[in-house]
Amino acid sequence: MKALVIKLLPDKQREKTLVYDWKEPPSPVRNEVLCKTVFTGLTNGTERNQLIGGNYAPSDENLPSGGGYQNVGRVIETGPDVAHLQVGDLVYASVDHVEKFTIAENGLLLRLPEDVDPAEAALFGIAGVAMHCCRRVDPRIGEKVLIVGQGCIGIFASQIAYAMGARVSVCDIEESRLEEARKIGVAEQILNTGGDAWNTQIHEGGFDIVMDFAGATDLVTPMIRACKNRGRLLLVAGRFDVNYTFNIAQFKEISILHCSHFNRGDLDNLCRFLRQGSIKIAPLIRHRVSLNEVSEIYRWLRDEPMRLLGTVFEW
Repeated sequence: MKALVIKLLPDKQREKTLVYDWKEPPSPVRNEVLCKTVFTGLTNGTERNQLIGGNYAPSDENLPSGGGYQNVGRVIETGPDVAHLQVGDLVYASVDHVEKFTIAENGLLLRLPEDVDPAEAALFGIAGVAMHCCRRVDPRIGEKVLIVGQGCIGIFASQIAYAMGARVSVCDIEESRLEEARKIGVAEQILNTGGDAWNTQIHEGGFDIVMDFAGATDLVTPMIRACKNRGRLLLVAGRFDVNYTFNIAQFKEISILHCSHFNRGDLDNLCRFLRQGSIKIAPLIRHRVSLNEVSEIYRWLRDEPMRLLGTVFEW
């Protein structure tokens, strides 16, 4: 079976590539379904973290390893207790980049309506993270939200926070990503914070909420400074440790929030927002490629991640 797999190279660097001998999934039992993959989506942050040996990464001893959590597949077989899915249904499922997979119908999946483009649904995982983060931080109508980092999750979060009634500002150090944010058109402020620009453009106490999707370790204290008293700071991007000036957060009585993985409720709400036009996914798909191009995509992800935004693999 085909799969996208992380391998360890002789120089201890990692690569992710297509293999043809991955273990086949078991036949469905009870309430499980067997699906054949149509599209998968690159999970930029998590998969790069795994490629560079970050805090989510499998150890060298556990390689080769799969990974990813954005798979759109068509049901090809059902177990005897399946009640809601049938052969032919398209589902988004939080599983690896694999040619076929078995999953319980009450697992982390969503049956896709016919009017949802399955290629767009291949980014439901990272969009689901953004939905989960926004629900966790709970922006209220009129609150000012700063979203740090305009990769895919940051751009999705800006759209969702805006749809929830927030006044959105975004920032990044990469101008091409800020241009994508301009095209989406939900942010009141779009700020390039490269160099020393953070200090001149991000003002003390300017925001009710700051959401960090960039993971720059030296920005935690400045992000706390950017919050109002009793503001909320949401930390998402992967890192081993978080360090900040305690007294600043203490004085402001800051709430520092974390998120785990998205859930089925997040997927339901995401699909609803997409269908009603509150968020857009298609403009973020920068690369839609066949499996014979995945090695180059993963080299970029490891060595030149700013070249990528949304990436969808056709199976």
